[in-house]
Amino acid sequence: MTELLQLNIPTTYRIILSAVGIYIMVILFTRIAGKRSFSKMSSFDFAMTVAIGSVIASTILSPSVNLIDGIVGMASIYCLQITIAIGRRLNFIKRIVDNSPLLLMDGKKILHENLKKARVTESDLRSKLREANVASTEEVLAVVFESTGDISVLHKTKEDTYLDDWLLEGVNRS
Repeated sequence: MTELLQLNIPTTYRIILSAVGIYIMVILFTRIAGKRSFSKMSSFDFAMTVAIGSVIASTILSPSVNLIDGIVGMASIYCLQITIAIGRRLNFIKRIVDNSPLLLMDGKKILHENLKKARVTESDLRSKLREANVASTEEVLAVVFESTGDISVLHKTKEDTYLDDWLLEGVNRS
């Protein structure tokens, strides 16, 4: 038990040096790759965030992974992320990497099959409508389950009951 509480100075210095080095490199690589690196955009971005976290933890805590190995691993992940971000301009890569947005409500009509597909309950939907200050389903033009997992509520106004088709481009309606 006392072994767990003993301070090993060389190990502690290695951990501190690795933490500082990997922290600086995360900032540098994120500045190079852009803010998208840790944004809530797609399942690929989530995977990238988890991978970066794993490299950081391994580099800081594992004596078998040195700082240079951690930086090379992290640089590889960032290069992959940049390559996929550029490749997403091609539809077939975009379909592989990104989720499709899904229509949950069309006007005041709740699309129950789409709720099931998105694994969203009516309770979740009601909560999101309240959060969006909807007082009546008559106020709703559409509700979209976005590719990021967010739910967007598009409101009617007294003057405007028209929904521009451009806003629903790419949204799966069924």
